[in-house]
Amino acid sequence: MASHVISAGQSLSGNQTITSPSGIFELGFFTPGNSQNYYIGIWYKKLPPKTVVWVANRNQPVSDTSSSTLQLFQNGNLTLLVQSKTEIWSTHSMSTVSHSTVAMLLDNGNFVITYAFNSSVVIWQSFDHPTNTWLPGGKLGHNRLTKEKLSLTPWRNPQNPAPGLFPIWAVSCM
Repeated sequence: MASHVISAGQSLSGNQTITSPSGIFELGFFTPGNSQNYYIGIWYKKLPPKTVVWVANRNQPVSDTSSSTLQLFQNGNLTLLVQSKTEIWSTHSMSTVSHSTVAMLLDNGNFVITYAFNSSVVIWQSFDHPTNTWLPGGKLGHNRLTKEKLSLTPWRNPQNPAPGLFPIWAVSCM
């Protein structure tokens, strides 16, 4: 596995991480504050304290990283599984060509699923699912295709990245 790529059929678990090509961002399991829960997230690798910029499973933490895996399936769907069977979070992305996708952490902090043979075709990206931090190149506003509002939502508290009470709505539209 390349340091910034998860290929179809590969997974992350425990303390395994991937790092963006220039070492700016890291993706893996993390525990916020004093919490006993684990989440899949992206954070600045070299900036202490750990500054998390995106969280996948905000509403469904896991309690044990050794029995939890973030797996890219052959069909292009990236899924967080517990005990190899219970789905906690998923991108719900699908490729028409089996074994043809990779998930990559980019130097801008975007985590993308693309075709292995054509990385300019993005199947899914974290920038389409903002959490509490806007990064340059990220999207805010209203997605006319999916009818989704792309907004920042604060954490409930420093130990819990679940969406807080007051979303920060974007002013401009895409």
